[in-house]
Amino acid sequence: MAMELSTTSIVLILLLAMSHKAQSADIDIKKFGGAPNADITQAFISAWKEACAATSATKIVIPRGIYKMREVDVKGPCKAPIEIQVDGTIQAPADPKQLNGAYQWVKIGYVSHFTFSGHGVFDGQGANAWKQNDCGLNKNCVRHSMNFGFNFLNHSIVRDITSKDSKNFHVNVLACNNFTFDGFKVSAPASSINTDGIHIGRSTDIKILNTNIGTGDDCVSLGDGNNHIVVQNVKCGPGHGISVGSLGRYDNEKPVEDFLVKNVTLTNTDNGVRIKTWPSYPGVTTVTNMHFEDITMVNVRNPIIIDQEYCPWNQCSKQKPSKVKISQVFFKNIKGTSLTKEGVTLICSSGVPCEGVELNEINLTFNGAPVTAKCSNVHPKITGKAPACAA
Repeated sequence: MAMELSTTSIVLILLLAMSHKAQSADIDIKKFGGAPNADITQAFISAWKEACAATSATKIVIPRGIYKMREVDVKGPCKAPIEIQVDGTIQAPADPKQLNGAYQWVKIGYVSHFTFSGHGVFDGQGANAWKQNDCGLNKNCVRHSMNFGFNFLNHSIVRDITSKDSKNFHVNVLACNNFTFDGFKVSAPASSINTDGIHIGRSTDIKILNTNIGTGDDCVSLGDGNNHIVVQNVKCGPGHGISVGSLGRYDNEKPVEDFLVKNVTLTNTDNGVRIKTWPSYPGVTTVTNMHFEDITMVNVRNPIIIDQEYCPWNQCSKQKPSKVKISQVFFKNIKGTSLTKEGVTLICSSGVPCEGVELNEINLTFNGAPVTAKCSNVHPKITGKAPACAA
């Protein structure tokens, strides 16, 4: 009987090993002619097609080396999970025109159980695009390509990849569900224009964890229609901080609900944690259940800010108040240094004043002295140490 059990165990182990091997089939980019110092656009697309058609889990491997790649747009649905493991550096064309007007350089959509892994770098080579960016003056400006577009992905993860010098936003997340960034890195100089690190729109259950973001615009920004978003153990700087919005500029915007920012350090950023909405625009929506806690500010210009008169480059008037209703916003255990005396600015809408705003243990200093708070159309609850509002 003991011999029968031993034999059975061996058979089971062999079957499991065979099953695991079948589930981890690799497709090296070299199979389709992808080689270092060459263009791998078609090789990448061909590898995706094969992986997407496979009936068992498949990994596309791009090994160490420097590669060139033009715009790619790959999508599912696929028959089994796919992983892309990148350990090399992939470069976009330096000339923005060579991406043929693509909204995103690397666009991946309509798949479930997708993994993007490895220690590779996607280099958008954005310096030329930043010089050409006149969107602050021209409403009809040319929008250059983002590094990544993740659209309609479910139960997926991006792990350890680096996005470098994107021509526009680094990452746009649209209509995704249960999607995680873990150990992700964004790298661009403070002078890079409109290079939001991770922008999220109309998505649910998105997590940004253990991530370092340095760029020329918001480190993380939320558009409309988001709920259950977590930003935790993240370092931000340089950049414009972590922002909800801007909102209210367009009709039919969806609510933003349940946002947690926790254990975050912001260093040398223009803003810390911010909610921004446009005045004199038609958008009507709500922002509720925002939690900003256990945050360290290091030389941040505007550490805590609600701005319902957001109007950059004079693109609007402030004659009519914002129609975006903000409620249940909690700032808790926020410490560090501010570059301005008014370290807390809560400018809410006169049309729909903020409700349920709480300041709890706010220990921010300016030149060694506690910061002050400026408030309008809001009566925050003060708990523990926090600056009192001045009109």
